Amino acid sequence: MKPKYQYQFIMDDIKSKILSGEYKVLDKIPTESALQTKYNVSRHTVRKAILELSNGGFLRSEKGSGTYVSNEYKSISGGDQKNKTIGVITTYISDYIFPSIIRGIEARLNEDNYSLLLASTNNDVEQEKKALEMMLSYGVDGLIVEPTKSNLYNPNIAYYLSFKEHGIPFIMINAYYEELDVPFLCLDDVQSGYIATNELISKGHQQIGLIAKMDDLQGKFRMKGYIKALGESKLRFLPEHLFSFTTETKPDLYSNLEEFLIENRDLLTGIVCYNDEVGLVAANLCRQLGISVPEELSIVGQDNSYIAKNANIKLTTLTHPQEQMGHDAADKIIKFLQGRKDLLNEHYYQPVLVEGETVKDLEV
Repeated sequence: MKPKYQYQFIMDDIKSKILSGEYKVLDKIPTESALQTKYNVSRHTVRKAILELSNGGFLRSEKGSGTYVSNEYKSISGGDQKNKTIGVITTYISDYIFPSIIRGIEARLNEDNYSLLLASTNNDVEQEKKALEMMLSYGVDGLIVEPTKSNLYNPNIAYYLSFKEHGIPFIMINAYYEELDVPFLCLDDVQSGYIATNELISKGHQQIGLIAKMDDLQGKFRMKGYIKALGESKLRFLPEHLFSFTTETKPDLYSNLEEFLIENRDLLTGIVCYNDEVGLVAANLCRQLGISVPEELSIVGQDNSYIAKNANIKLTTLTHPQEQMGHDAADKIIKFLQGRKDLLNEHYYQPVLVEGETVKDLEV
């Protein structure tokens, strides 16, 4: 590694430890000799990294004593700016329902002249880490987060605890981390999966499949609703009727789902999909495979997204609050910052069925 990148790497690593709370304000960091050994670099490289961090307000050196996390760091995340800034971290920015959520956030922030600092994780925990470090470094006054891979253990928990330690309010949308006790705004995803499945059951379907995304909490809860509806109607949950995918396998969704549809062509009469995007992929595949929708296979999406509204087939789906959720999240953060300390709660929006033309009534 070239010296230029060596000192940058050391800077980034120490800065990450400060922002995550591993090194707290006034903590003494390891000696120059220890850092030399740890990073396998020269003393000059270590000193350059420490100097840069000191100039940035993260460290301070005391002659004969050592180097400490600066108490000036408090002001980095203290929010002393005249114009307050709310950070927003979403999994995606320009895809699916996220533009509508962000539009709702912006509308509410504009009412009180708050600025918005936006970041995307692409549902990747390393990118989430960078986004959180950016928000802490910038000194946002509050944070709205859509969790990354919310159904899996998150290695960035320490960063969220650091926000708490610095008194920076944050709220989660669409999902939450079960390891943390945090306020959140979510669709009732169990109910969404339940209503979607019951829509098929009420129309006489008994062989019902599920397409589920398993690294997000929404997928887990929507599957729970699917299983609940089957159980109440005395229908068996069959593992072979479940098609699952994750963020990593999503690029192969088209080909893998094609195989699933071919294998179950004569077995399933209906499918509950993780969301509208997946529902339309299934509908397009059915058209290519010569499977008539809904005559041979009924499809239910979820989220009532713009892609469902503008598709060449009117998908039966469930509502999602989208803009309202964004507006409400921003409103809660603003009210907290204005002195109303009632942020620590949770709220579930109730989904409503939106009838389309992709479900056949087998009882007619």
